[in-house]
Amino acid sequence: MATRLVQISMQAQDNSAVGRFWAAALGWSVTGDEGVETNVEPEGFDYPGPTAVCIDVIGVPEPKTVKNRVHVDLATTSAAHQDELVARLKGLGATPVDVGQGDVPWTVLADPEGNEFCVLEPREIYRDTGPMAAVVVDCADPRAMARFWGEAMDWTVHEVTDDHASLRSANGVGPYLEFLRSPDPKTVWNRVHLDLRPYPGDDQAAEVARLRALGATPLDVGQGDVSWTIMADPEGNEFCVLVPS
Repeated sequence: MATRLVQISMQAQDNSAVGRFWAAALGWSVTGDEGVETNVEPEGFDYPGPTAVCIDVIGVPEPKTVKNRVHVDLATTSAAHQDELVARLKGLGATPVDVGQGDVPWTVLADPEGNEFCVLEPREIYRDTGPMAAVVVDCADPRAMARFWGEAMDWTVHEVTDDHASLRSANGVGPYLEFLRSPDPKTVWNRVHLDLRPYPGDDQAAEVARLRALGATPLDVGQGDVSWTIMADPEGNEFCVLVPS
Protein backbone atom coordinates (compact mmCIF):
# COMPACT_ATOMS: atom_id res chain seq x y z
CA MET A 1 0.00 0.00 0.00
CA ALA A 2 1.05 3.59 -0.54
CA THR A 3 -0.22 7.12 -0.88
CA ARG A 4 1.01 9.99 -2.98
CA LEU A 5 0.68 13.76 -2.81
CA VAL A 6 -1.93 14.76 -5.38
CA GLN A 7 -2.88 18.31 -4.41
CA ILE A 8 -2.61 21.05 -1.85
CA SER A 9 -5.78 22.34 -0.24
CA MET A 10 -5.81 26.11 0.22
CA GLN A 11 -8.43 27.94 2.27
CA ALA A 12 -9.70 31.30 1.03
CA GLN A 13 -12.58 33.64 1.72
CA ASP A 14 -13.13 33.97 -2.04
CA ASN A 15 -12.18 30.58 -3.46
CA SER A 16 -13.11 31.51 -7.02
CA ALA A 17 -10.88 34.60 -7.07
CA VAL A 18 -7.93 32.84 -5.45
CA GLY A 19 -8.37 29.88 -7.79
CA ARG A 20 -8.30 32.18 -10.81
CA PHE A 21 -5.17 33.85 -9.49
CA TRP A 22 -3.30 30.56 -9.13
CA ALA A 23 -4.47 29.30 -12.51
CA ALA A 24 -3.10 32.44 -14.14
CA ALA A 25 0.07 32.39 -12.01
CA LEU A 26 0.92 28.81 -13.01
CA GLY A 27 -0.44 28.93 -16.55
CA TRP A 28 -2.97 26.25 -15.57
CA SER A 29 -6.76 26.04 -15.85
CA VAL A 30 -9.69 26.25 -13.46
CA THR A 31 -11.20 22.80 -14.01
CA GLY A 32 -13.99 23.10 -11.45
CA ASP A 33 -15.59 26.03 -9.68
CA GLU A 34 -18.74 25.12 -7.79
CA GLY A 35 -19.85 26.50 -4.45
CA VAL A 36 -16.95 26.62 -2.01
CA GLU A 37 -14.52 24.53 -4.06
CA THR A 38 -12.33 25.65 -6.95
CA ASN A 39 -9.98 23.18 -8.67
CA VAL A 40 -6.81 24.28 -10.48
CA GLU A 41 -4.89 21.86 -12.72
CA PRO A 42 -2.54 21.95 -15.73
CA GLU A 43 -4.30 22.14 -19.06
CA GLY A 44 -5.21 18.62 -20.22
CA PHE A 45 -3.90 17.02 -17.02
CA ASP A 46 -5.01 13.43 -16.32
CA TYR A 47 -5.67 13.68 -12.57
CA PRO A 48 -4.16 12.25 -10.47
CA GLY A 49 -0.68 12.00 -11.92
CA PRO A 50 2.93 12.45 -10.78
CA THR A 51 3.77 15.36 -13.09
CA ALA A 52 1.85 17.94 -11.06
CA VAL A 53 0.54 18.73 -7.60
CA CYS A 54 -2.82 20.41 -8.18
CA ILE A 55 -4.47 23.11 -6.08
CA ASP A 56 -7.89 22.76 -4.47
CA VAL A 57 -9.14 26.09 -3.10
CA ILE A 58 -11.80 25.80 -0.39
CA GLY A 59 -13.98 28.72 0.66
CA VAL A 60 -14.02 29.53 4.38
CA PRO A 61 -15.39 32.55 6.27
CA GLU A 62 -12.30 33.09 8.41
CA PRO A 63 -9.55 35.48 7.24
CA LYS A 64 -5.86 34.57 7.24
CA THR A 65 -4.20 35.68 10.49
CA VAL A 66 -0.66 34.22 10.60
CA LYS A 67 2.10 33.26 8.18
CA ASN A 68 1.31 29.98 6.45
CA ARG A 69 3.44 26.97 7.37
CA VAL A 70 2.94 25.53 3.88
CA HIS A 71 3.73 27.49 0.74
CA VAL A 72 4.55 27.05 -2.93
CA ASP A 73 7.85 27.87 -4.66
CA LEU A 74 7.68 28.80 -8.33
CA ALA A 75 10.48 27.89 -10.74
CA THR A 76 12.17 30.18 -13.25
CA THR A 77 14.62 29.49 -16.05
CA SER A 78 16.65 32.73 -16.09
CA ALA A 79 17.08 36.03 -14.27
CA ALA A 80 15.00 37.70 -16.96
CA HIS A 81 12.27 35.08 -16.54
CA GLN A 82 12.25 35.66 -12.78
CA ASP A 83 11.86 39.42 -13.26
CA GLU A 84 9.14 38.95 -15.86
CA LEU A 85 7.25 36.46 -13.68
CA VAL A 86 7.37 38.71 -10.61
CA ALA A 87 6.06 41.62 -12.68
CA ARG A 88 3.28 39.49 -14.16
CA LEU A 89 2.25 38.16 -10.75
CA LYS A 90 2.07 41.67 -9.33
CA GLY A 91 -0.16 42.54 -12.25
CA LEU A 92 -2.43 39.64 -11.25
CA GLY A 93 -2.75 40.99 -7.70
CA ALA A 94 0.27 39.56 -5.86
CA THR A 95 2.05 41.79 -3.34
CA PRO A 96 5.62 41.70 -1.96
CA VAL A 97 5.89 40.54 1.65
CA ASP A 98 8.66 40.56 4.24
CA VAL A 99 8.78 37.34 6.27
CA GLY A 100 12.27 38.07 7.56
CA GLN A 101 13.98 36.63 4.50
CA GLY A 102 16.65 39.33 4.37
CA ASP A 103 18.82 39.72 1.27
CA VAL A 104 18.02 36.60 -0.76
CA PRO A 105 17.98 35.86 -4.50
CA TRP A 106 14.34 34.81 -4.51
CA THR A 107 11.28 37.04 -4.25
CA VAL A 108 8.61 36.52 -1.60
CA LEU A 109 5.08 37.45 -2.64
CA ALA A 110 1.55 36.89 -1.37
CA ASP A 111 -1.55 36.06 -3.38
CA PRO A 112 -4.64 38.32 -3.13
CA GLU A 113 -5.60 36.81 0.24
CA GLY A 114 -2.11 36.93 1.72
CA ASN A 115 -0.96 33.35 1.09
CA GLU A 116 2.81 33.57 0.84
CA PHE A 117 4.81 32.03 -2.01
CA CYS A 118 8.29 32.40 -3.49
CA VAL A 119 9.49 33.08 -7.01
CA LEU A 120 12.88 31.38 -7.07
CA GLU A 121 15.97 32.40 -8.95
CA PRO A 122 16.98 29.82 -11.61
CA ARG A 123 18.10 26.56 -9.99
CA GLU A 124 19.27 23.51 -11.89
CA ILE A 125 17.41 21.13 -9.58
CA TYR A 126 14.06 22.61 -10.63
CA ARG A 127 14.72 22.71 -14.38
CA ASP A 128 12.14 19.98 -15.12
CA THR A 129 9.51 20.43 -12.40
CA GLY A 130 7.13 22.61 -14.36
CA PRO A 131 6.00 26.00 -13.01
CA MET A 132 5.67 24.69 -9.44
CA ALA A 133 9.14 23.92 -8.16
CA ALA A 134 8.20 22.72 -4.69
CA VAL A 135 5.62 22.57 -1.95
CA VAL A 136 7.44 23.74 1.17
CA VAL A 137 6.50 22.95 4.79
CA ASP A 138 7.93 24.74 7.83
CA CYS A 139 8.89 22.30 10.57
CA ALA A 140 10.96 21.85 13.72
CA ASP A 141 12.81 18.71 12.63
CA PRO A 142 13.36 18.08 8.88
CA ARG A 143 14.98 14.70 9.58
CA ALA A 144 11.93 13.46 11.47
CA MET A 145 9.61 14.81 8.79
CA ALA A 146 11.62 13.03 6.08
CA ARG A 147 11.34 9.76 8.02
CA PHE A 148 7.57 10.09 8.42
CA TRP A 149 6.71 11.36 4.97
CA GLY A 150 9.16 9.01 3.29
CA GLU A 151 7.16 6.14 4.80
CA ALA A 152 3.76 7.79 4.42
CA MET A 153 4.12 8.15 0.65
CA ASP A 154 5.86 6.27 -2.11
CA TRP A 155 7.88 9.38 -2.95
CA THR A 156 11.69 9.18 -2.91
CA VAL A 157 13.69 11.01 -0.24
CA HIS A 158 16.39 12.99 -2.07
CA GLU A 159 18.13 15.05 0.61
CA VAL A 160 18.11 15.18 4.40
CA THR A 161 20.03 17.61 6.61
CA ASP A 162 19.38 19.24 9.97
CA ASP A 163 17.84 22.23 8.18
CA HIS A 164 16.23 20.83 5.03
CA ALA A 165 14.71 17.66 3.58
CA SER A 166 13.27 17.02 0.13
CA LEU A 167 11.18 14.30 -1.50
CA ARG A 168 9.96 13.82 -5.07
CA SER A 169 7.67 11.42 -6.86
CA ALA A 170 9.28 8.03 -7.44
CA ASN A 171 8.73 8.70 -11.16
CA GLY A 172 11.28 11.53 -10.95
CA VAL A 173 8.86 14.12 -12.30
CA GLY A 174 6.81 17.01 -10.96
CA PRO A 175 7.54 19.30 -8.00
CA TYR A 176 9.42 18.46 -4.82
CA LEU A 177 8.00 18.28 -1.31
CA GLU A 178 10.41 20.07 1.01
CA PHE A 179 10.67 20.55 4.76
CA LEU A 180 12.52 23.59 6.09
CA ARG A 181 13.55 24.07 9.69
CA SER A 182 11.71 27.00 11.27
CA PRO A 183 11.84 28.38 14.82
CA ASP A 184 8.20 29.48 14.60
CA PRO A 185 5.75 27.21 16.46
CA LYS A 186 2.54 26.01 14.88
CA THR A 187 -0.33 27.97 16.43
CA VAL A 188 -3.41 27.54 14.22
CA TRP A 189 -4.96 25.12 11.73
CA ASN A 190 -2.82 25.19 8.56
CA ARG A 191 -4.60 27.30 5.97
CA VAL A 192 -2.73 25.32 3.31
CA HIS A 193 -2.40 21.56 3.77
CA LEU A 194 -1.49 18.42 1.83
CA ASP A 195 -4.00 16.00 0.31
CA LEU A 196 -2.88 12.38 -0.17
CA ARG A 197 -4.62 9.79 -2.29
CA PRO A 198 -4.12 6.00 -2.19
CA TYR A 199 -3.85 4.12 -5.46
CA PRO A 200 -6.81 2.42 -7.19
CA GLY A 201 -7.65 -0.86 -5.50
CA ASP A 202 -6.06 0.09 -2.18
CA ASP A 203 -8.13 0.33 0.99
CA GLN A 204 -8.52 3.79 2.47
CA ALA A 205 -9.17 2.54 6.01
CA ALA A 206 -6.12 0.28 5.89
CA GLU A 207 -4.02 3.17 4.64
CA VAL A 208 -5.25 5.37 7.49
CA ALA A 209 -4.34 2.61 9.96
CA ARG A 210 -0.86 2.35 8.41
CA LEU A 211 -0.35 6.11 8.74
CA ARG A 212 -1.45 5.97 12.38
CA ALA A 213 1.16 3.30 13.02
CA LEU A 214 3.78 5.64 11.52
CA GLY A 215 2.85 8.39 13.97
CA ALA A 216 -0.06 10.27 12.37
CA THR A 217 -3.13 11.07 14.45
CA PRO A 218 -6.78 11.34 13.32
CA LEU A 219 -8.42 14.73 13.78
CA ASP A 220 -12.02 15.77 14.27
CA VAL A 221 -12.44 19.38 13.19
CA GLY A 222 -16.18 19.11 12.77
CA GLN A 223 -15.94 17.72 9.25
CA GLY A 224 -18.92 15.41 9.77
CA ASP A 225 -19.61 12.51 7.43
CA VAL A 226 -17.15 13.01 4.57
CA SER A 227 -15.32 10.66 2.23
CA TRP A 228 -11.86 11.75 3.34
CA THR A 229 -10.01 11.31 6.64
CA ILE A 230 -8.30 14.25 8.32
CA MET A 231 -5.04 13.48 10.08
CA ALA A 232 -1.98 15.27 11.46
CA ASP A 233 1.66 14.37 10.99
CA PRO A 234 3.98 14.04 14.04
CA GLU A 235 4.42 17.84 14.16
CA GLY A 236 0.69 18.52 13.97
CA ASN A 237 0.50 19.51 10.32
CA GLU A 238 -2.94 18.57 9.06
CA PHE A 239 -3.40 16.48 5.91
CA CYS A 240 -6.24 14.59 4.29
CA VAL A 241 -6.37 11.02 3.05
CA LEU A 242 -8.74 10.96 0.10
CA VAL A 243 -10.50 7.97 -1.41
CA PRO A 244 -8.38 5.80 -3.72
CA SER A 245 -8.24 6.87 -7.36
